Amino acid sequence: MERNKRKRWVWCVWLALSMCCVPVWAEDAGDVDTTVTEEVVPPAEVDTGDAAWMMTASALVLLMTPGLAFFYGGLVRRKNVLSVLMQCFLCMCLMTVLWVTVGYTLAFGDIGTSSFIGNFDHLFLKGIEPGTVDGQLFVIFQGMFAIITPALILGAFAERMKFSGFVVFSALWLLLVYCPVCHWVWCNLGEEHAGIWGLGADGALDFAGGTVVHINAGIAALMAAFVLGKRQGYPERISPPHNLPFAVLGAGLLWFGWFGFNAGSAVASNGSAINAFAVTHVATAMGGLTWALIEWMRSKPTVLGIITGAVAGLVAITPCAGSVDVMGSLGVGAGASIFAYIAVAFLKVKLGYDDSLDVFGVHGVAGIWGAIAAGIFATSAVPGNDTNGGLYGNWGQVLVQLKAVGYTLVYSGVVSFILLKLVDLTIGLKAGQHEERVGLDLTEHAETAYTIMD
Repeated sequence: MERNKRKRWVWCVWLALSMCCVPVWAEDAGDVDTTVTEEVVPPAEVDTGDAAWMMTASALVLLMTPGLAFFYGGLVRRKNVLSVLMQCFLCMCLMTVLWVTVGYTLAFGDIGTSSFIGNFDHLFLKGIEPGTVDGQLFVIFQGMFAIITPALILGAFAERMKFSGFVVFSALWLLLVYCPVCHWVWCNLGEEHAGIWGLGADGALDFAGGTVVHINAGIAALMAAFVLGKRQGYPERISPPHNLPFAVLGAGLLWFGWFGFNAGSAVASNGSAINAFAVTHVATAMGGLTWALIEWMRSKPTVLGIITGAVAGLVAITPCAGSVDVMGSLGVGAGASIFAYIAVAFLKVKLGYDDSLDVFGVHGVAGIWGAIAAGIFATSAVPGNDTNGGLYGNWGQVLVQLKAVGYTLVYSGVVSFILLKLVDLTIGLKAGQHEERVGLDLTEHAETAYTIMD
């Protein structure tokens, strides 16, 4: 009875949200005046080269979420692999709808006025010009970032969060955490309106999402690990990854899609995009190589280790991709694996938290290093970048980067903790002991990934 009542409430809320679209569409239709009173100005021509590249980049970034699903899915136990795939695919659907209805305007609305969050000027994409690179296509490209960022967090609580809790938390987190941080860093607020939140106006370097995506998701993941507690039997009775080839496939798809993530952030097919493409590949290769060498010095190099190092390299180069050259990217990739390895192998053990798939250790720590490294290795020799870092005489840039890191850690950490607690108090977060023991695939989705035939 209670379950049916909850379902009715869900349908009522969904219907109400859907009906909200009607007044906007009706208003747009009513504004059309069929009487021609003045000469119609034709829309500006679209640069087909930029448009082709940005559509390709958007598709590449979207591919990263299925890649993440395979990466995470291969690392969990087989009784939970479908739950991970479901959560990632749910993000592709839910975050898209939230982004085009209200998320985009909160992140990019009212540029030049509010330093904390955007207003509702672009609610339901009102005022966004269709068929343009800097309008409709930019919305879609940024929407792909909004999809994968909440999905990154799920690796921290894999195998133990209720699906209903995941849905509600992820939706709230996108609107109340991701959108404000995105607004601070990527909106050109101007010095007169920057206020204390205008990190972009301060000159913080975050080309493709070191603070907005990785530090943001990483600290939220750490909060989730603390709030939910440990899995049953952790760490003594936790099985190893059930399908490492899945994880390798996922890592490869992430590497491939990340070219759109970073090079696409130039929002044009130009020299800045080319540089971002090159340094992304080199830093990733250096990250994977460094992790393998560390393991080899301690014991034997592992497949899990080299793909983890590659992901750490991808994370760290993300904020730097528009400001460091290829030689600088070698340092970025090497540092990413060194710091992430320390976090995963030592810090996690010392503090005793259960971050299931090391989201904080890889995305959080490597993201922090990448943001700081941008202040160290940045050079004005890179196309489209006029900021030098510490190695080129401007150590003050490191302080600017540290401010961006600090703001993101504090805001995202505190608000994520509050949201987790609120969801836990209302509908509950953690799966019950029976559900966790049997596996979330069966108990949450009534499916199994593998069927053994007699």
